[in-house]
Amino acid sequence: MVSYLLNSSIATNTDFDGEESKLHEECGVFGIYSKDGSINPAYACYNGLLAQQHRGQESCGIAVNKDGLISYAKDMGLVSEVFNPKILQSLQGQMGVAHVRYSNADDSVRENAQPLMMRYVKGALALSYNGVLTNAYELKNELERRGSIFQTTIDPEIISYLIAKERVRAPSIEEAIRCVIPQLRGAYSMVIMSPQKLIAVRDPQGFKPLCMGKIDDDCYVFASETCALDAVGAEFVRDVEPGEIIVINHQGLRSLHADVPVKKSLCIFEYIYFARTDSVIDGVSVYEARKESGRLLARQHPVEADMVIGVPESGIDAAIGYSEESGIPYEKGIVKNNYIGRTFIKPSQSERERSVRIKLNSLSTAIKGKRVVMLDDSIVRGTTSARIVKMLKEAGAAEVHLRISSPPFLWACYYGTDIPSRKDLIAANHTIEEIEKMTGADSLGFLDLDSLKEILLGKDIGYCDACFSGNYPQEIPERLLKGKGDRYEQPLKRFT
Repeated sequence: MVSYLLNSSIATNTDFDGEESKLHEECGVFGIYSKDGSINPAYACYNGLLAQQHRGQESCGIAVNKDGLISYAKDMGLVSEVFNPKILQSLQGQMGVAHVRYSNADDSVRENAQPLMMRYVKGALALSYNGVLTNAYELKNELERRGSIFQTTIDPEIISYLIAKERVRAPSIEEAIRCVIPQLRGAYSMVIMSPQKLIAVRDPQGFKPLCMGKIDDDCYVFASETCALDAVGAEFVRDVEPGEIIVINHQGLRSLHADVPVKKSLCIFEYIYFARTDSVIDGVSVYEARKESGRLLARQHPVEADMVIGVPESGIDAAIGYSEESGIPYEKGIVKNNYIGRTFIKPSQSERERSVRIKLNSLSTAIKGKRVVMLDDSIVRGTTSARIVKMLKEAGAAEVHLRISSPPFLWACYYGTDIPSRKDLIAANHTIEEIEKMTGADSLGFLDLDSLKEILLGKDIGYCDACFSGNYPQEIPERLLKGKGDRYEQPLKRFT
């Protein structure tokens, strides 16, 4: 049962059982400002969230501002499950912010659904956030010592308290945010709605994507990905710059920057897996980047085969590139059940072993007797890859050659990507030859680490590849390092 929540608090818990071997992003954000109210913000937010559903399938929410009064609806579940015409029709206003969320099992509760709503002496705030603060513990501890009481376990509540504290002294909400940014460490992009303004913020290193679009002359849109702009009929204007704060109100658009060093470190895995294939991030087409990774793999790890297939969805684009470069025909060899999300239940180990067939199934008529090259975006623990290889061989494939469009995962991520501790990463504990045997593949090839810059198609974009290289763009607190396996035992000179 979906609860409808307007200007109310949320409670109770819902358990979801997700895929144990694939990576997940934290969230997707969306915001819209329509000066004359000609664009219904609730419906635009709904469509923007649908376009970004791949970034989080655990919970979602929409908050809308009508003449300074903010109302909202949010709950656990997919966008299409939480919202219906009655709810959307009740959310009237001139601007809105929205959110889709993925989390780990420890904080999968309704209280953590976003947008986060907050009331303080200067009015109300609604905040949608994507990312992770590496100094969240220290910030929260200091706030608690000063008397703050927390209702959630998410970073946006910490940020909201900091903004409220600064806003008491600052002349405007944007200046308060400008004062807060130097206090934050980590990766984030967010859209914030005050009684009069819509504000978009991207962290000084640009870890998380955030773009701006426009509908007609007086309607601005912000989203994690350009595919959400397309979904609402907005024309892409530009990406929000690292460290930039964009403010929109009835007077128009204004941009300012936080007084902090800027060093772009976009998460490279946006291009490899997270982003939707039709999105463009920081000027680079996700589709073309993935095809280029396939071309590179064909040159780095050639093999004699009869067909190339891709694991849906992100593996397909790389497979097309591999096929174009190698001359081996691309075929559809795996069918995905698009009506199964992350939340299907696997009650026993035997069911978990068979669960890959719930979402993916082989096209046996196409692969029987064939030597197959299979493209996938990554190997985390190796269990899913092994199950897919086994499935293809049971369907009659003569050979299965596994090609991965990213380097081996060797290090944990502290910036919002659900990459587990090193002890859970198969590549951190086994050689490539051992992984090949464990997956059952006839051969295995990863994309070379030095090739990552080539998938950016000549664009000079600073990116973060710490999960592959161990070179973190920011120093990571030792407390986090100890909690993520044995990374803290490595010399700190690896932080660059």
